[in-house]
Amino acid sequence: MRKLLCFASPFLACFVVGINVCSADEQSDLAFYEDVFSAAPYEPADTSHYLPSCVRALDSADYKTVAESGMSAGWHNRVAHDWAFFNVPASQSKITVIDYAQTPSGLGYRYLANANTQSVVYEPWSSSKVMAIVGALSKFEPGVAADTLVGNAHLADLVTSVHSYAEAGVADGNSNAIATYFANVAGRDYLTQLFHSGWINTPNANVRFRGAYGPVAFMPESDLWTSASLSYSHPVAHYAEGPDDPGYQSYRCDDCGLTGNKPMSTLAEAEFLKRLMSGEREPLTQLPGFDNSDLTMLLYAPGHNSAAGNVGGMMSGIGLMLARSIAATLAPGDKREPNVVLDELTAGKWRIFQKIGAGPSETRQQGETVLLAHVCLPMVQGGREFTLAVQSEVPGINDAAVGRAAMAMQATLDQSMAQLLAH
Repeated sequence: MRKLLCFASPFLACFVVGINVCSADEQSDLAFYEDVFSAAPYEPADTSHYLPSCVRALDSADYKTVAESGMSAGWHNRVAHDWAFFNVPASQSKITVIDYAQTPSGLGYRYLANANTQSVVYEPWSSSKVMAIVGALSKFEPGVAADTLVGNAHLADLVTSVHSYAEAGVADGNSNAIATYFANVAGRDYLTQLFHSGWINTPNANVRFRGAYGPVAFMPESDLWTSASLSYSHPVAHYAEGPDDPGYQSYRCDDCGLTGNKPMSTLAEAEFLKRLMSGEREPLTQLPGFDNSDLTMLLYAPGHNSAAGNVGGMMSGIGLMLARSIAATLAPGDKREPNVVLDELTAGKWRIFQKIGAGPSETRQQGETVLLAHVCLPMVQGGREFTLAVQSEVPGINDAAVGRAAMAMQATLDQSMAQLLAH
């Protein structure tokens, strides 16, 4: 993720001999990207590290448990679903929401999408960095703690820096390099198999994780992961560079097509995060090797450098759009800041864990934005919890096009949150 400035973009020449030649529309698009899409997130009043479980209790056939739908190939046809629930045209965005409810049979879900776009693949950009982190944590067996070090860097700072794009301790804010390191620890064959027979059984065979995030990987001071509190010091093997991994593919490999070497869909991304979030509540779909200590590290990064902010992990994921949409839906006409509204409705315990991705694609000739998120709203309508993935794209290969895609995503979130929270 790059900060997109009119005068700094390599894609959009907005200054000629020191004179600003950006159009008013381009300036507006870029301002939205800077001030909303990639802004530091709102924080809840209560930032304690609790694992979300805020589902409402419903006796409704609109939700099915994993035991009822099964996990074998074709599960997406057996879950409770409405793939055309949201009145959002496919030309505007692709969105999948997995809504949670506690049913008499157990934790249930309903799957909601727009215009049957749930399995259409796209470039996930940096939203897929969640998968790289999870893959590495799930392969590290001893478990993690607030004091876990990767070389001399706090694991919590690395996880936080990936999401916030800011410095945290010795993590320098190079999200691309750090995420590539995690992918190099996990291995791309493993990451790809998680989407298929290794865990999720995603319906689209083209979904995979074969790429990286630029040519440079973070290199820890040593290969040891250590924890004084858990009394371990273990070497962790990793590839030095992405192409060293036999499972790596170049972006325009012969089999990659226009969506590149890590194509995903809203259903694949949302299901990946949903299974992590349900975790020990739903042992049938829990990722082997990934326990609540790993989930807490992903979500909150306990032990992260406090100078980087009050929140860490996915809670530090940049972006204001989702909070704005939810607050506007729950308190229409309220002019206060969204975090103030949500604090009042949830006693400060609301949670939005998120990871965004974006960029102008010369391959596809368009600006693109992606958001992967999990939301917990205790006390709202008896408790609302859901996971979502949304992708938007507009024509154009400059940074202003990315801003327009972000604005399309905001419109999609406004509409979809209004529909979701009305039911």
